[in-house]
Amino acid sequence: METMKFTCHLTASSCVLSLIAAAFSLLLGCSPQLTSSGVESRPPVEAVQGIGDFPQRLSSQHLPNAVRVHDKVICGGLPADEPAFQELAALSVRTIISVDGAQPDVELAAKYGARYVHLPHGYDGISQQRVRELAKAVRDLDGPIYIHCHHGKHRSPAAASVACVSAGLVPSSQAVKILEVAGTSHAYRGLYRSAEHAHALEAALLDTLQADFPAIAELPPLAVAMVKLEQTQEHLNLLAAEDWRTPREHPDIEPSHEALLLREQFTELLRTDEVRRQPAAFQELLRDSESAALELEAALTQWKSAAQDSVLPATISKLARRIAENCTNCHVRYRDVPLDEKAPHHL
Repeated sequence: METMKFTCHLTASSCVLSLIAAAFSLLLGCSPQLTSSGVESRPPVEAVQGIGDFPQRLSSQHLPNAVRVHDKVICGGLPADEPAFQELAALSVRTIISVDGAQPDVELAAKYGARYVHLPHGYDGISQQRVRELAKAVRDLDGPIYIHCHHGKHRSPAAASVACVSAGLVPSSQAVKILEVAGTSHAYRGLYRSAEHAHALEAALLDTLQADFPAIAELPPLAVAMVKLEQTQEHLNLLAAEDWRTPREHPDIEPSHEALLLREQFTELLRTDEVRRQPAAFQELLRDSESAALELEAALTQWKSAAQDSVLPATISKLARRIAENCTNCHVRYRDVPLDEKAPHHL
């Protein structure tokens, strides 16, 4: 059974948001440190050989796609659990910057001695105001700093790149290389464009910039809805990988219930004023996904009521693919369009 991939990230001005860059001053050969529980721990992040100085990919147990950008800054994916925060603590990370739309786990970060700063942006590029805020953050906040998005491949490398270049920590000639080392897709033209246009900002500009650096940013309702939608879709990814049976590691994830949640999320989105202001084609993609999710729920419910060893209906995979393709089409046509190319009606 093939695994269906669902992705519907946010943007700061559109659907999905997610990024954090990081900075650590410890590398290979660091002496053991104590976690908050008093257990001695060596930093599990080690530099991969043969890539040069910076940017440099790192090997990590719990920080997805970690890339060192500067002595003070590392970018990567979401620290999703306590072991990830323990790893950040072992690296002496003092500030975590999220560029993702999901709400940061401020309490867990504080438990391991780190401050969270929430500066979300999207796949369509980074606004000039956000560039300045990121630059001021990496320049002025306590390091090491870890900048992350959700997966650590697209938004966080872009954020780390523009932040470090704009703050004068990294030469502009390295801006695009940071994205390339991280594996940022060239399909995200807005992110590459932000890196290409990055340049060192005047110190006086950053000195006078008013930035609150919130731990949890207030997001538009559409962005909040898309975060929830993404979380449900990730559960569907897990189910698809298990032939649509409840994963042993996640006994709380029930197939038909997740399809129900997905359908309800599409339904609620279609009721919002923000969506009603979007182009008809955008709304039609949501309606078709809502219909497919309703059919998916019914198919999963019917299959569950049959014998446990019954063959998985092909329609389940087809419906899942239909929803995934709608998400991809929506992203290409609306979410991922570079900021300077977007019409006013775009998300």
